[in-house]
Amino acid sequence: MFSARRSLRQLASTSARLSLRQLAVAPLLPRTALQATRSFSATSRALKAGSSDISLSQKLSEELKYEKEAEEGQEPEFVRDFASQGIWQIKDTPGDNEIVLTRQFGNESIRLVFSVADLQNQEPNEFDEEAGEERPEEEEQQQDIMRAVLTITKSPTSGALEVDMTAQNGQFLVENVTFYPDTKLGQDTSVDADWKRRGLYLGPEFSTLDVTLQEEFEKYLAERDIGESLALFIPDYAHHKEQKEYVRWLSNVQKFVDI
Repeated sequence: MFSARRSLRQLASTSARLSLRQLAVAPLLPRTALQATRSFSATSRALKAGSSDISLSQKLSEELKYEKEAEEGQEPEFVRDFASQGIWQIKDTPGDNEIVLTRQFGNESIRLVFSVADLQNQEPNEFDEEAGEERPEEEEQQQDIMRAVLTITKSPTSGALEVDMTAQNGQFLVENVTFYPDTKLGQDTSVDADWKRRGLYLGPEFSTLDVTLQEEFEKYLAERDIGESLALFIPDYAHHKEQKEYVRWLSNVQKFVDI
């Protein structure tokens, strides 16, 4: 994966920097020399660009070139296949962490939200320290745990059904199912609405429900195409999104430094 490739490069770079720091010992300078150095530094900072701007820009440019060369130049095949099914619409706003999937099912409007932040918060260790070797990619992928919030509303009926889930290893694990009598409250993502929801009964933990009731809920979700294929798509798309945002970040930072 893209993040695994970057982690290995960072590990190699870090080791190289540590070796250089251990070999380099800065000589002690007289007080007069230090004062002169500080005066020179202050003068440099007063200029339009610092002395490190050029080297930072060059490094950003190298990283950007490397990442762009690694890209295929078009949407990955798994994204094209997913879109070609015509079931879910993908809303991916540049610069946002969240990805929104929407679809219609009869008189129902279904919305599923997941975030790239889940990958950033649980980045796996691709290097097995005990064995001294890289972990298999299959093992890395099994560690991806993506939280997803599903909201179902019906028109013109009032109310919203919210399902908190995690997608892992090709399956959804439901944590709880909440019903909001107010449709707007179930759809509103503002801080004020989130505060109001905290004061409501969110429903029991899904695992405490009768087993047959759990099975019926799972059938209900599967009929709406919330099953294995979608659970596999979510972490793959999150990695794809994270890579796009990383390239965008490199480009924006370089442009800012170069101004």
